Amino acid sequence: MSLSETPANPERGEALLLVNGREHILRPSFAALVAAEEELGPLFALVERAGEGRLSLQEIAALFHHCCQDRAAVTREQMGEGVLTMGLASAAVPLRMLLKQILQGRG
Repeated sequence: MSLSETPANPERGEALLLVNGREHILRPSFAALVAAEEELGPLFALVERAGEGRLSLQEIAALFHHCCQDRAAVTREQMGEGVLTMGLASAAVPLRMLLKQILQGRG
């Protein structure tokens, strides 16, 4: 089954991100968030920085890459280039979805 046949499930906090013409599902699993936290510091502080508009491109790309369901299919650099290609305003949509999942959890 391809990614296009399995769309992101917003009920699980998932989001879609287009990188190099391919859709990638961002899934904020426990393991992904622990790995992101090990690299980026406490998630609550990450959310605070995002709310203050102080989240760096590197942090966004890192969070997206850690949460990418198929990390082997895309490098961190490609993820960052994908964010630049789509622009920060468009990248804010999947970012908000992940941050909401971090703060609120699954309903």
